[in-house]
Amino acid sequence: MSSERQNKDDDSRASEGSSSSSASQDTETLPIATNLGCISSEKEEEMKRAAVKKRIERYFYQLLEGCGNSGCGNRFCASSGKVPALTPDQAAARALQLFAEEAKLCAAVHPSKVARTEDSTLSSSDGSMAERRKDEASRSQSTSHVTPSQTAPRGDTQHTTETHLDEDIIQALVETSLEKNSPLPLIRSLGAIFSSTDAVAASFRARAVTPIDLLLRKATQKDLRNLTKEDLRSLEGDLDKDEDSSCAGKETPPETHETDVDVLSLRRSVKQLFGIDDPDANKPKNTFPVFELVNNALQTLATSLKIDLEITTQREAVEDIIRTFVIVFEVICIAPAEFLEGALTRMCSAAANLPTWAQGRLAWIWARHCTPILRPLLESLQQIITLQVIPTMIPVQDNETIVNATKVMKILYYADILAGDVDPGQLREDDATSTVSGTAGVGADEDLEATARWSFDEVKFTGAARADPLAQELGVQPVDARRPFLPLSEFYNESLSDTIEMDYDYLNYKNLHMDEKNMNKKFCFMLYSFILTPATKTLALYYDSRIRMYSERRINLFTTHLSGQTPNPYLKLKVRREHLIDDALIELEMITMENPKDLKKQLVVEFMGEQGIDEGGVSKEFFQLIVEQIFNPDYGMFINQEDTNTMWFNSTSFENEAQFTLIGIVLGLAIYNNIILAVNFPKVVYRKLLGIRGSFPDLEDWNPKLYRSLKAMLEDEDSDMETVYMQTFEINYQDVFGNVLRHELKGNGREIAVTQDNKREFVDLYSDYLLNGAIERQFGAFRKGFRMVTDESPLALLFRPEEVELLVCGSKEFDFEELQAATDYDAGYTADTPVIKNFWEIVHALPVENQRQLLEFTTGSDRVPVGGLSRLKMVISRNGPDSDRLPTSHTCFNVLLLPEYNTKEKLKRLLLKAISYCKGFGML
Repeated sequence: MSSERQNKDDDSRASEGSSSSSASQDTETLPIATNLGCISSEKEEEMKRAAVKKRIERYFYQLLEGCGNSGCGNRFCASSGKVPALTPDQAAARALQLFAEEAKLCAAVHPSKVARTEDSTLSSSDGSMAERRKDEASRSQSTSHVTPSQTAPRGDTQHTTETHLDEDIIQALVETSLEKNSPLPLIRSLGAIFSSTDAVAASFRARAVTPIDLLLRKATQKDLRNLTKEDLRSLEGDLDKDEDSSCAGKETPPETHETDVDVLSLRRSVKQLFGIDDPDANKPKNTFPVFELVNNALQTLATSLKIDLEITTQREAVEDIIRTFVIVFEVICIAPAEFLEGALTRMCSAAANLPTWAQGRLAWIWARHCTPILRPLLESLQQIITLQVIPTMIPVQDNETIVNATKVMKILYYADILAGDVDPGQLREDDATSTVSGTAGVGADEDLEATARWSFDEVKFTGAARADPLAQELGVQPVDARRPFLPLSEFYNESLSDTIEMDYDYLNYKNLHMDEKNMNKKFCFMLYSFILTPATKTLALYYDSRIRMYSERRINLFTTHLSGQTPNPYLKLKVRREHLIDDALIELEMITMENPKDLKKQLVVEFMGEQGIDEGGVSKEFFQLIVEQIFNPDYGMFINQEDTNTMWFNSTSFENEAQFTLIGIVLGLAIYNNIILAVNFPKVVYRKLLGIRGSFPDLEDWNPKLYRSLKAMLEDEDSDMETVYMQTFEINYQDVFGNVLRHELKGNGREIAVTQDNKREFVDLYSDYLLNGAIERQFGAFRKGFRMVTDESPLALLFRPEEVELLVCGSKEFDFEELQAATDYDAGYTADTPVIKNFWEIVHALPVENQRQLLEFTTGSDRVPVGGLSRLKMVISRNGPDSDRLPTSHTCFNVLLLPEYNTKEKLKRLLLKAISYCKGFGML
């Protein structure tokens, strides 16, 4: 800029400084006032806030730097010589006061001194601002470094590109290209920047936080026009204490969840660049196609990033790469379909090499600043995997594209958890200390010798080879997710789950488990279980339990052969139907006292006095009968909650801890032997089984009425809470006999009233007592028994609490159409045989209760397996010609033996008779 033009500008500013304050206010507020009628109320508020902030900033710089007019008569302007020396913090507080008083404001300002506001749309409405952007873009082009690959085509004397991008530069480039009707300015700049790590990392930097920003954050809840002097002094004092203010201008390590990328500006700029309509923007849209150009440039960038991550160890360099990934994934997710098979796939290949701490940083940034891209990014990753699964001829574990997309999805998975509601870490119990001390497997009168035989005083899950490093880095576990940003079920990939060979994947898992140094590292989807459907994970658990059963069988045969003892390769239970509970619990107690390892053997049940070899069907019947009896409220160990029709632990039960331990063993044995139980626990039980204490949100499922009552208390802001609720920290409840019991939630609780100040504490203590404290003895013993069977299985690695419930209770999708499609036929029957057609017509017309009876008659259980009835391979076999014999079944093999009845009426009559009177006989 020439000195002559500078003098003219100074003279102009001087003349503007002599104008009145009201005039300056009118010129500033008029554009806003005239535009408010054509925008939404939300946008109106945003623009008002931006205008307020801009005005306070003008006071701020006026106090510190002045207006530039040496003859200024404004006593609130540093150019007048009447303003004492102020620190930035003092100037910020004083600027806020001047705004509240509507003090005189000089019209002249120095654009280079006034920080950009976050509302770019306001700035862009000023024509001079747009011209300044173009000038800046032109100056940047004329001074940037020229590389051979960036030179202009023949005929151009010289052409250079930008060194970075921001909202102003992109708008200037778009406007220039549109004016010249040529895409060359865009193409040259975008191609150079999006293929350079340094250029992308330097782009879209958020401006530094100023004292004005900090002060306005602290004053957001107050009316800025009505601030008192005491308020201003308080705000100024808070500002002095703020670490950000004291560290202004210094380089400090980034917070884990913070980023210096201006994500909002980036998002607006990319929409403008790609010509995508943005209702919040009033800018010219680019009409030139740039998707292919950016896609190619990002693929080149991904190759560079992958190489950098393989050789880079410096944290600062990796921080630049993280910043690059934040920008690139935002760009890709604006129009994900355009980048699906190009840039996104390559970027996944690069991002898969991020170190664990960098994955954690990226997860936090996505969770805190990039939630709009979580769903489109997830959908794109799922599409990449699905497209690769369909034509693959090799195991999916060896497909690098699938593996890399899954690794990036893991970062996204934890970002999704962090972006939602997460239980605090203190609710997570330590496995080693969460069990009940003492001997849960023996009575209180047993001697020390019997106590010594109990080797599970500290039972914990050891099935996972090691803790997930990313979960440790983030300090969060999947089990902590209370309400994620996206439903975690959206991370399932059914195509992958149906294609994957779980035996091969389980082998990789076992090799990783045994190879602590990962010398022969193979990718294992069991360590990325969020992508697998519950049915596929159940198959992995089945492989684990079967292999363990075979191992225990071999060990037993080998040791008994050497010692000359009688082999005992199975966990065999001999019970009487009339004394089922007593016989089963006594035998299990003896086994746990003598050799708890026998619980890992394959279960074989024999009903005394009945014929039949247990190939699975007898065990199903055993578990069904024992559950019906032991969870009966008349038995006294569990109570039925009428509002939710769920079973809960009886806190006043007369049964000792050993009995609850053995019930836990029964539940663990059912999972271990792949048997579904007809139990109906609230979801909090499964969370507690995985080591998470119950808390207030769990009451919504446990006792909805109580939950709503306590929630109303928390939301009640009236000051007369003590007189309305008349509640103290002492609670009353009834036992199973109707006796009223009292409990103080804290010391001297009966004398402490619940008020607005302590109501949250009351709710938390109340919830903790109901869900944890009142049943600590019973549930601790129950969980110990459960973990005695499942401690070495990958249960906790594979399943979340809601999936454990599905594993125990089965699916709720009772669809016989699925069963018909999955049924096979034998001994001459086909799907077109008349009796088979009649059979399915009858079955589909039956009430649900009769359908459950048929399922129980054929398979030994009326529960639907995980994944639905399509997972149940039933066989209908011809059992001779027409006769008066009833249908029979082999429940061990899910085989229905059906004579070829001549009429549909006869088939229905005999079938209903068979399924209605089947218990206790005819089940082999």
